[in-house]
Amino acid sequence: MRARITAGARVALALAVCATALLDSVQGHAQSATVDISIKNHRFQPAEIHAPAGTPITIRVRNLDPTPMEFESVTLRVEKIVPANSEGVVNVRALSPGRYNFIDDFNQQAKGVLVVQ
Repeated sequence: MRARITAGARVALALAVCATALLDSVQGHAQSATVDISIKNHRFQPAEIHAPAGTPITIRVRNLDPTPMEFESVTLRVEKIVPANSEGVVNVRALSPGRYNFIDDFNQQAKGVLVVQ
């Protein structure tokens, strides 16, 4: 006995296969890169951080100083105040390759750069 597959069932199967492929593609691009950086004695450590291009980036900023700091970058379009002796998270959109400068706006001698490759 041979089973028959109707045209409607074929369309439903094709749509299910396409939906699964699309979901796998979206999930692959939705992952983000996480980068850790600290500030101590009003200096970023490390002063140069790296992240992949085309992927959203999460920057975890640990403020090891007894005073608050403000992670700021005009090119990244972000500002984040991180209280003394605490941690903050800065979420950045997917970026093109390049160098993106940042500072502690409360103490502008603290400078760093995000290198996206």
